[in-house]
Amino acid sequence: MENAMLLSSGYSIGCHLYSSSCKISKSQKKIGFLIFTAKANPSHGKLVMNSSYRKRSSKLSGEPQTSSNTIEKRTTVKKAGKREHHLWKKRDSAGSGQKALNLIRIISDLPNEKEAVYGALNKWIAWETEFPVIAAAKALRILRKRSQWKRVIQVAKWMLSKGQGATMGTYDALLLAFDMDQRVDEAEALWNMILHTHKRSISKQLFSRMISLYDHHGMKDKIIEVFADMEELRVRPDDDTVRRVAYAFQELGQEEKKNLLVRKYGCKWKYIHFKGERIRVRRDASSEEEDDES
Repeated sequence: MENAMLLSSGYSIGCHLYSSSCKISKSQKKIGFLIFTAKANPSHGKLVMNSSYRKRSSKLSGEPQTSSNTIEKRTTVKKAGKREHHLWKKRDSAGSGQKALNLIRIISDLPNEKEAVYGALNKWIAWETEFPVIAAAKALRILRKRSQWKRVIQVAKWMLSKGQGATMGTYDALLLAFDMDQRVDEAEALWNMILHTHKRSISKQLFSRMISLYDHHGMKDKIIEVFADMEELRVRPDDDTVRRVAYAFQELGQEEKKNLLVRKYGCKWKYIHFKGERIRVRRDASSEEEDDES
C-alpha cells in the first residue's frame, strides 16, 4: 500500500518515523514542494518514508517570466585617453630627403677647401634642434651614386668630427671614397682605427672592402694581413674575397696556402651552361675530369 502526502513548503517541517527525521531547508521552503511517499515493508512490518522534491513552476511561485527573445543591450563607454607629453624629441625622417638635396646644393659650388666646406655644413645645422643624421646619410648615399668622392670624404669626415654617424655604412662609404681618390694612406689609418675600436663588431663587408682596396693597388702583403685578422675574428669570407686572397697567395708563391684556402672556404659548386641550360656541378668533379683528360 502506498500513500502520498503533499505538504506545502510554507514552514520548516520535522517528522519522526521509526527513529528517522527529515527537515526542509530554507531554500526549499521558497521554491518547491516536498512529497512524502510511505511504503509498507512486509518483512519488517515498518513503514519506509521516501521523500522527493519538486520545483514549483513560475506560474505558481508568482515569479516574473523572462522570454529568450529579450536581448540585453549593453552600452560601451569609451574612456578618454590621457595625452602623454614626452620630454625627448623623436627623430623625424619627414623632409630628410629635401634636407639632403639642400646639403648637396650648398656644397656643390664650394671649392675643395676644408674651411669652406666645414663652414657651410655648420651653417646647414645651425638651426637644428638635433643633428640631422638621416639627412646626412641620404646625402652621402646620393654623393656616392654620383661618384663625387671628394665630397663624400668631406661630408663623412665632418660627421665623424661632430661625433655623429660612426656606423659601418659611413666607414664603408669613406673607405670606398679613399680607394677611388687614391688615398691609400688615409684608408689604412682609418682601417687601423676601426680595427682597434670596433674589433669584435667589424662586418664582413668592411673586410671585403679593405681587401678590395689593397687588391686595386697591388698590395698583396696587406691582403694577407687583413685576411689573417679576418680569420682571427672568425669572420667567414665571401667568394670574391676568397678569390682575391687566393690570387695573392699565388702571386707570393704560396701554392699550399692557396689550395688550403680554396679547400676550406671555396664554393663547392659552380654553374655551367650545357645544351642551353644552366646546371650546377661540383668543382671537385670538374677538376677530376680535367685531370683524367690530361
